[in-house]
Amino acid sequence: MSKIVVIGEILVEIMADSIGNGFNEAIAMTGPYPSGAPAIFIDQVARMGAECAIVSTVGDDDFGRLNIERLASDGVDISGIAVDQDRPTGSAFVRYRSDGSRDFLFNIRHSASGLLPESEAAQRVLVDATHLHVMGSSLSSPAFVMMNLKAARAVKQRGGTISFDPNLRKEILLSPGMAEAMKEFVALTDVFLPSGAELTLLTKAQNDLDAVAELLALGIKVIVHKMGAKGVQYYDANTSKFIAPYIVDEVDPTGAGDCFGGTFVALWYAGTDVTDALNVAAAAGAHAVTKRGPMEGAASYETLIEFMKSKERAV
Repeated sequence: MSKIVVIGEILVEIMADSIGNGFNEAIAMTGPYPSGAPAIFIDQVARMGAECAIVSTVGDDDFGRLNIERLASDGVDISGIAVDQDRPTGSAFVRYRSDGSRDFLFNIRHSASGLLPESEAAQRVLVDATHLHVMGSSLSSPAFVMMNLKAARAVKQRGGTISFDPNLRKEILLSPGMAEAMKEFVALTDVFLPSGAELTLLTKAQNDLDAVAELLALGIKVIVHKMGAKGVQYYDANTSKFIAPYIVDEVDPTGAGDCFGGTFVALWYAGTDVTDALNVAAAAGAHAVTKRGPMEGAASYETLIEFMKSKERAV
């Protein structure tokens, strides 16, 4: 059976209740919320009714159990999640500043999320993958880069497909071997899902249209350029189209791009008309920002269709 798989971090997010800068004093906080970009993505894939799984590691603690229970209840295959006895589940503390930007305090590298999930169960999940979603946030070490590359090569050799959400900072490309690895990821990619300036980040181009031409020439089938509240621009070899955003009151933007990506990839992989897939994905991203908590905005196809009926689009 077709299965969409992602490799990457699972963590909890704990959010400050007040707006301010940093964590230099005692403040009220709310959480823990299930989180981690790959976890949010795959939860949304499951909400769309697709067969899917995640390969990751959590600690033997309540934070890990919270995530495993949420993913399993939403339909994700959790057999590829290892439970480590020594390291805690990864965490992120978040506080919003007055200008809307955020302060993050992460424990990922030295948590269970920093351990390479190489169990026999994880390998079985990867062997069953017919589509692999690669996330830049999960390429946190040479070992994780190589694990994703090895899995992507294997999926392509089996006739499967790859989607890639770069989610990268420019300085990460300066790490030893990272630029070369990114070139291979791009060469393997069928669906490219950059946000903002990431469209040109992995190209030689100085503008969006030149970047699109370069990426399509490399063999990418679909480019979905996420522009947040400005909407979405889609490109393939034959067409380009703009998808207007839904008008909503933003509560928490964390996870919106992952919900968009999970929705689009699930529908694209199922053969849904691309315009329909883009519109439902845009609704998924908009719906996500209306909920507090990174995974709390994930929604079923039916919920998103009702959401689309109730919201206006920007002109």
